[in-house]
Amino acid sequence: MIGIDVGGANLKVVSGERVHVYYCPLWDQAPLRELLLPHAGDQDAAVVMSGELADCFSSKADGIAFIVSQVRSVFPHARFYGMDGRFHQDPVPALAAANWLVMADLLKDRYPDALLIDMGSTTTDIIPLNSFKTMIGQTDLTRLQQGYLVYSGLLRTPAATLVSSVRVNGRDTPVSSEYFASTGDAFVVAGTIPAVLFTAETADRKGVDALSCMRRLARVVCADLEEIGEDGAREIAFSLIAALKNRVSMAAREASRRHHTSRIVTAGIGSGIVADWLDGIDLSEELGDYAHALPAWAAREVAARTG
Repeated sequence: MIGIDVGGANLKVVSGERVHVYYCPLWDQAPLRELLLPHAGDQDAAVVMSGELADCFSSKADGIAFIVSQVRSVFPHARFYGMDGRFHQDPVPALAAANWLVMADLLKDRYPDALLIDMGSTTTDIIPLNSFKTMIGQTDLTRLQQGYLVYSGLLRTPAATLVSSVRVNGRDTPVSSEYFASTGDAFVVAGTIPAVLFTAETADRKGVDALSCMRRLARVVCADLEEIGEDGAREIAFSLIAALKNRVSMAAREASRRHHTSRIVTAGIGSGIVADWLDGIDLSEELGDYAHALPAWAAREVAARTG
């Protein structure tokens, strides 16, 4: 059996002990079926999704139906995990954005006193593992309203959604609301991640090297790199990272207070960064690459457990 996580931007597949991550922007007619075909030798698949919200679909129901049909054209007996904590074969509404819940389903007994924080390229999930039963049925809307879904992530979050101003050459400077740069640019320029991990499409569709990232960051304040210099670009990068850290930390503190959790475990491509921020346990040290595709791995493991 393989595990599959169909996100809006990325497709993650866990097959055997290997983790495969594909950039798969559903809004840009990404070839979902074609990306799955090389894995068709496996007899069964356990699937979870969040890509139904992509704006190429007229509704979540439309998105769910498309994803189910594409997956089942390769894996006819695929099972899909839903917000009700159950597996389904048909494209029912419960399949919408259940990727966070299947992680909780798998880890709730291993870390019963923990708050799971999963930072991906686009979003950060805040999941109290001691409250699994009360979390069943939550939607992305209700999780946003209650602070369990922070719609900011490691790579794809536009700069202007995090800050209204930044420090440039020591001076507070308002930012442009244009999509000139993202968090991926900031983390590369800060030296927190290598350019090879900036796997999302950039704002100008150009390179992910440090110089290209600096040029995009300069545009955030309606300048170019020649105008503000590399030190100015770094100031912007550090301002964005500080804002993201503050946003995630505030949500984590509130969820921990509300659910009386005593420790933090982290997963996703931002797992190590969040663990450093919040003195958490980086699950990648225990799970290896599985921690970077946790919903896909969890779907497979939960399906195997339930039979």
